[in-house]
Amino acid sequence: MNLSRPTSLYTSPKPTQEDQGLDSTLRPRAWEEYVGQEKIKRNLKVIIEAAKKRKETPEHLLFYGGSGLGKTSLAYLVTKEIGANIRVVSGPAVEKAGDLAAILTNLSEGDVLFIDECHRINKICEEYLYPAMEDFRLNIIVGKGPMARTMELDLPRFTLIGATTRLALLSSPLRNRFGATFQLNFYEETDIEKIIRRSARILNVEIRPEAIKIIASRSRFTPRVANRLLKRVRDFAQVEGKGVITEEIAKSALGFLEIDERGLEPGDRKILETIIEKFDGGPVGLKTLSAATSEEQDSILDIYEPYLMQLGFIERTPRGRMTTRFAYQHLGIKYRGAQNLL
Repeated sequence: MNLSRPTSLYTSPKPTQEDQGLDSTLRPRAWEEYVGQEKIKRNLKVIIEAAKKRKETPEHLLFYGGSGLGKTSLAYLVTKEIGANIRVVSGPAVEKAGDLAAILTNLSEGDVLFIDECHRINKICEEYLYPAMEDFRLNIIVGKGPMARTMELDLPRFTLIGATTRLALLSSPLRNRFGATFQLNFYEETDIEKIIRRSARILNVEIRPEAIKIIASRSRFTPRVANRLLKRVRDFAQVEGKGVITEEIAKSALGFLEIDERGLEPGDRKILETIIEKFDGGPVGLKTLSAATSEEQDSILDIYEPYLMQLGFIERTPRGRMTTRFAYQHLGIKYRGAQNLL
């Protein structure tokens, strides 16, 4: 095969342009198709059913957790369950109060407003959200200076669903206005296998059970990553094989993509090796680690660190990040102990 070495982070949970179409195609259409997060699903069903019996709109909901864990899919399922329409916006896209006013005034009774990355909403716009969420009113200031006056507009009753990867960056006043907050956790490997099996069926891809286990074990416990890897391995199967994803094809493809048996890519290993080799296992601060690895701080926080901590390869201490015995074992480096904690 005439293919160059990959340079992108295939296991990044952050959505890419290519993922948008894939996510839409593979997004669950019913509760039964949404695998995992069972406690959250049960709670949401109770909230929705209770609201229906009271003939009210469900209370505002906040989903938080890493990228690719299904926050958007849950928002769509809630919308479908209550029989409403959904308006999707991104927090950074709401730059001016006028933008937010246009969005809110165009909602219909019972609609769902889904704001992704809601911790990045402009702070001035956030102030306008408070009365909208509490009293379904919008207070607009018309004019400037002594001639300025406040106009109050009544809004239809709607449900705001917020999603964020950084709950700590969400202001307390906004966070407190959500009626229920749910944390989405990493998935069990068995659930990831179910997701891969379902996605392969939708994509009309023939895949062997052994290959499903291999892809699932390297998917970082994240559905979006699992679907992305399935798509990449499918390409290899069509070029190098007969269109069937076998155990050999899966291992070969993921090996070419430099994704090891624990789902680590070169970027993950670089971070671990940097802490071990340059800082004697740590502790090391985020800024220093970012400079030493040439990785952005946000990338370390959002992409690498959550999974490395989930594996137990990195731990946070008051003085910074440290690698654990498990990281040394995975990299084949002799463990030198935790003398730097003293």
